Amino acid sequence: MQKTRPFHRRKIVVIFLGCMLALLFLGGRLAQLMIVESEHYATLAEDLHERERSIKAARGRILDRNGTVLADNRTVCTVSVIHSQLEDPERVIEVLAKELELPEETVRKRVEKVSSIERVRQNVDKETGDRIRNYKLAGVKVDEDYRRYYPFGSMASKVLGFTGGDNQGIIGLEVEYEEELSGTPGKILTLTDARGVELADTGESRQEPIPGNDLVISLDYNIQKYAEQAAYQVMEQKQADSVSILIMNPKNGEIYAMTNVPEFDLNDPYTLLPQYLPQEAAGISGTDGVTAETAGAQLPAASGSTLTGEALQDALNRMWRNGCINDTYEPGSTFKIITASAGLEAGVVSLNDGFSCPGFKIVEDRRIRCHKVGGHGAETFVQGIQNSCNPVFIEVGLRLGVDRYFSYFDQFGLNEKTGIDLPGEAATIMHKKENVGQVELATISFGQSFQITPVQLAATVSSIINGGTRVTPHFGVSVHAGDGALVDVYQYDDGKRILSEKTSETMRYLLEQVVDGGSGKNAYIEGYRIGGKTATSETLPRSANKYISSFIGFAPADDPQVLGLCIINNPQGVYYGGTIAAPVIRGMFENILPYLGIEKNG
Repeated sequence: MQKTRPFHRRKIVVIFLGCMLALLFLGGRLAQLMIVESEHYATLAEDLHERERSIKAARGRILDRNGTVLADNRTVCTVSVIHSQLEDPERVIEVLAKELELPEETVRKRVEKVSSIERVRQNVDKETGDRIRNYKLAGVKVDEDYRRYYPFGSMASKVLGFTGGDNQGIIGLEVEYEEELSGTPGKILTLTDARGVELADTGESRQEPIPGNDLVISLDYNIQKYAEQAAYQVMEQKQADSVSILIMNPKNGEIYAMTNVPEFDLNDPYTLLPQYLPQEAAGISGTDGVTAETAGAQLPAASGSTLTGEALQDALNRMWRNGCINDTYEPGSTFKIITASAGLEAGVVSLNDGFSCPGFKIVEDRRIRCHKVGGHGAETFVQGIQNSCNPVFIEVGLRLGVDRYFSYFDQFGLNEKTGIDLPGEAATIMHKKENVGQVELATISFGQSFQITPVQLAATVSSIINGGTRVTPHFGVSVHAGDGALVDVYQYDDGKRILSEKTSETMRYLLEQVVDGGSGKNAYIEGYRIGGKTATSETLPRSANKYISSFIGFAPADDPQVLGLCIINNPQGVYYGGTIAAPVIRGMFENILPYLGIEKNG
């Protein structure tokens, strides 16, 4: 018999050892999988056999300062289909197309799509959802969730803002306070087999959503209602493009009302108001509004224009803009409050200083006219502010000089944003100091050749008349849990002192004289001490002959507790601020002052 050679014996030993090592490695790996990593892989296995459906959290409400609910929730449903569980797809398509009022092709595309779960429609009203559930169609899921609801429709639309299909804030306070309002979504977990078919008798497990917190804001429903009524009334009377009214507490910056009419419907925010349609579409008879889905189809074909895509989004953005914070404008004579305050604080002018107004003032090679062509003649500084005399304020600006005037811009906070708790605040548009000569300084002094936001003007004037302390305009007051428990109270920086109490007191006196016999006399209310300032500015280009009429007022003049600003864009006919804007604030104050418990003198 032939003997096994040593080489073969070694080969056998090597193979044996290799097999042993492989077995040891596999045994070790198996032990690791079964013992060390068992929990991890059990979780993975469980995940492979669980189908997850999200549950929206109830969004926190928004309430006014008195507890009136301005933004709430309604129960709605999400209708979905699970392809692997469908038993009669044609019946499902028929029912869903009928109940959801969707085209059959749309429903068919979603029902026949091979996916673990396919949403057919969200935000379905609860009644419709219940009807679909009662059909007991295999593979059709109806889950309840929430949709934002605004009880007062268009009220404060550009302040409150709205939410999208995912219940997240889009604009306004809804997006600014997203973290507080949003809550945490929940889940519905369903066990399935490897084919995705639900296992019988296993039921569903739920991770309940955590609702968002309620937000209490400074806005007052009644004052907001007064403001919107007044704004719509003057817009209609003067056939104006738009009207903005802002009412706030000058002591602490709380905003009681902010309207920019026309407002839009918060429950239907994607339907364009006629004012925001292209001119060729605005004249279509029977068109009250154009939705994002139908806008293009409703435009006349002969116009060669369609409103879709970028053009539609641009129109929607214009409709949603909050003119009080997103837009800037030339303030005109209301800005003379700032020039007067700087002049008094710097000591370059006093109440009894004499001026002469021939109807214009020559600055370098420019003849800058006064609104009164014949001039005001000889006048004191008090009379100059009563008359809103441009030459007087040009002189005050020139006495201050460029460097000092710009230092007061910084001191008063005009070169910074106000910090209001709304997204998209615009900044002041001002000349660079090195580019400002005597002519530019002159025009700045009476409120032209630069732009600020309405909220910046209101905040700065509030700070000037409240004793001289800068305030932060705001809406947010406090956050509460759903059961009413206090979660947080918002604190706002009282701000730095921007001018002396003496100058503040003098400015209150001067602005009271404007209403008591000056250009703001149409804001006078018997028994109340009212202060204020009118303005009429011309938009660019000047050749367009379009004007902005405005008035800013406060009461009581000796202890301001409420401040109001009205801006009328492009009024037709008479356009002077003292004639058409001052009466708007007077009407507002006639309602607001008694409502706030501010009594008449004597």
